[in-house]
Amino acid sequence: MTRLLALILVLSGCTGIPDGVRPVDDFKLEPYLGTWHEIARLDHSFERGLEQVTAQYSLRPDGGVAVVNRGFSTGSEEWEEAEGKAYMVGDANVGHLKVSFFGPFYGSYIIIEHDPEQYALVSGPNYEYLWILARDPLLEQQTLERLVEKARVLGFDTRKLIYPAPLLD
Repeated sequence: MTRLLALILVLSGCTGIPDGVRPVDDFKLEPYLGTWHEIARLDHSFERGLEQVTAQYSLRPDGGVAVVNRGFSTGSEEWEEAEGKAYMVGDANVGHLKVSFFGPFYGSYIIIEHDPEQYALVSGPNYEYLWILARDPLLEQQTLERLVEKARVLGFDTRKLIYPAPLLD
């Protein structure tokens, strides 16, 4: 839980977008809701040692998004979970949200590319944060390679991506 809470502090207060990165402009929230599996990520202390990572998104009564991030810690051999909330930034058709796990502090959640039934390429407020998510625990290799290449071209250091063990049912 402590590491996931560190995410809050790292991303808090920054809802910007990395230079050259553009959020999708055909975004629809409803199809994006549900469970996503983390396929790859740039490593950070708040997720270090976590495997089988998932993110669950659902509608909040206030029109925002309830966020539940969950992962299995290989160190403590326990599940860690963080609950937060997210809201659209600007136009509802643009894939730019602000997410908070701690009080009034928000950080960027930028959907760079997605197919709401298959995958999402997501960044944070700068080039240090990148996630590849999928609806299923495993993503087709060709799609994964294409998303990694797109992230590399945008300026992310994809050589540092880690691929956590998936949550297989």
